This record gives sequence, C-alpha cells and structure tokens, in this order.
Amino acid sequence: METFYGLYPVFKHLHMTLIVASVLFFLVRFVMHLRQSPVLEKKVIKIAPHVIDTFLLISGLILCFSIKQYPFVDPWMTEKLGAVAAYILLATIALKADRNKLFKVFAALGAIGWVVYAAKLAMFKQAVLLG
Repeated sequence: METFYGLYPVFKHLHMTLIVASVLFFLVRFVMHLRQSPVLEKKVIKIAPHVIDTFLLISGLILCFSIKQYPFVDPWMTEKLGAVAAYILLATIALKADRNKLFKVFAALGAIGWVVYAAKLAMFKQAVLLG
C-alpha cells in the first residue's frame, strides 16, 4: 500500500495534464464548431474527448482515495464535483445547443469559469458555497 501512496505525485501530475488536455480539446472543438468545420465529423475527434475524460475521471478517483477525501463527505470535494458538473453542462450547451453564436460563446466562457473555480477548490481545499 505504501507504493500506492508513493505514486501520488504521478497521479496528481497525470490528472493535471488530463485537465489541460480536456479543456484545450474543448476549446479547439468549440472554435471548429463556430467555424462549422467538417473536421468535427472525424471519428477520432468524436471519440477523443470521451477517452480523455474517462482517464481524467479515473485519475481523479485515484486521487480521492489516496488523500482519503470524498464527494458528499468533504465539502470542498462536493463543491468541486458540482463545479465539474457545471463545466460539463455548459460545455455541452456551447457545443450542441441550437442557439446563436453569442449565446454559445457565453456558455463556453461559463464552462471555463467553472474549471477555474474547480482548480481553486483543488488548490485550497476550502469550500466557499457549502462550507
């Protein structure tokens, strides 16, 4: 078990790298969506976000267990989970809603705002809304 906890820095850096990959890929897809690029129809572009986000979720779960802090137990983790859910919802709206471009841009900006808030929670481990 000691080896597992010794790998914490590896999983932490993997998790942060996956966050950057996920957000950058969202932004690239969003710009392509606004430009109505046919590249969005490629299979790899449709599958890659799911693969990245699956590994992101797994690395996040590993980190939760390694620091022994869990959603719905620790307020900051619950709030972070809510921020991630808000990011996913707004990113989905930005990419799929049948609305005008300005609305989609605000949804994308809101999604990025929730990512920044989740990062703040991860750094300081102090809930604002719940605690």
